[in-house]
Amino acid sequence: MNPESVGSAVQPLPVTACSTYSACGLGTGRLYEALLNGEHCLHSPRLFEIDFPAWCGEIVDDHLPKVSPSLQEYSTRNARIALAALDHPEDGLRDAVKRAIDRYGAHRVGIILGTSTSGIYETENFYNDLEEQGVTVSFHLTRQHLWVATARFLKSELGLEGPCYAISTACSSSSKALASSQRLITAGVCDAVLTGGVDSLCRMTMYGFKSLEIMSEQPCKPLDATRNGISLGEGAGLLLVEKPDDVFSDCVHLLGCGESSDAHHMTAPHPQGKGAIIAMRAALTQAGIAEQQIDYVNLHATGTVLNDSAEMRAVEQVFGTNTHCGGTKGLIGHTLGAAGGIETIITWLALKNRFRPGTCNLKQVDPSFHCAVVRDSETDVPVAFTMNNNFGFGGNNTAVVLGWPHD
Repeated sequence: MNPESVGSAVQPLPVTACSTYSACGLGTGRLYEALLNGEHCLHSPRLFEIDFPAWCGEIVDDHLPKVSPSLQEYSTRNARIALAALDHPEDGLRDAVKRAIDRYGAHRVGIILGTSTSGIYETENFYNDLEEQGVTVSFHLTRQHLWVATARFLKSELGLEGPCYAISTACSSSSKALASSQRLITAGVCDAVLTGGVDSLCRMTMYGFKSLEIMSEQPCKPLDATRNGISLGEGAGLLLVEKPDDVFSDCVHLLGCGESSDAHHMTAPHPQGKGAIIAMRAALTQAGIAEQQIDYVNLHATGTVLNDSAEMRAVEQVFGTNTHCGGTKGLIGHTLGAAGGIETIITWLALKNRFRPGTCNLKQVDPSFHCAVVRDSETDVPVAFTMNNNFGFGGNNTAVVLGWPHD
């Protein structure tokens, strides 16, 4: 791909369509507008009550579509968020999947999704009703609660016959789903895979992060000198990845995925970012490019003191201090199992629109960080290669490189 290529690259795969839904609205166009505006979409939770102050990136429930009667047993908040993204007409994701089925056959199109919550919100409601009223509405464990439920719903909704499974590794889930999809296509198991992730708010994650004492009482401010924790969010980031073909030469391509597991701690990152460094370098090796060729790194940047510090040490060790980087969770919150899908789409937008997303809510960069942090979104800048980082509990680390195939 490039005379400066390093390591052993894999074949680039075209991203032929994508769509997203988050607190800033439905579709890639709304996400792009929100990134340019730089005003956060966080507010106090409305979906359920909690007994502590918090902000979150919640999708307006009134805008969620209903699941068709024939698939009603799959109806969860997760499934409805995914369905909204799939059917957003301006992004055309459903039509792109139909074209892939026509081109390859339904048995050659798979679906691999990341999630951390799946139908936990519905499970919580089930037990609340049982405890308070002694009666419950209809509830299906395998079609609503299980991690794979939404993937199975979309498989049925679209008539796919290829492999279908879910990955749940906390915040790295949907980036790992992208890596898994890359392997299925590269190995010849599939010709196209609908991938990415979806996650929805629930009480368990809100109280879980509260118990870890890392929930911010204000809108989170990643990379800021006064950052004090995360704000949770929900959403979907879905991408259709296909096998290489000349007809897709004008598409952004998936160039490389890097994964590692440092197993440093149940919840805390390795303080020196050891696993993150391995993942970023593995992604660059797969992409066949050198670190100085990356034009923008979308950081995991959760807004906690430990996570941001560890990641910035790792980024500085891999890239030095001149590569532009920023975090986007201050805009829509941390969407956990959907973060890899949504934030990979953010780097896709950076490539398509030649811009570097800013770091929402950032006022003063932590003085211990020496990298080139993007404070406000920068437009009309050269962007040929991007990296997206996502790091999960237990030391699960992923990095995804996108770029133009002709650069």
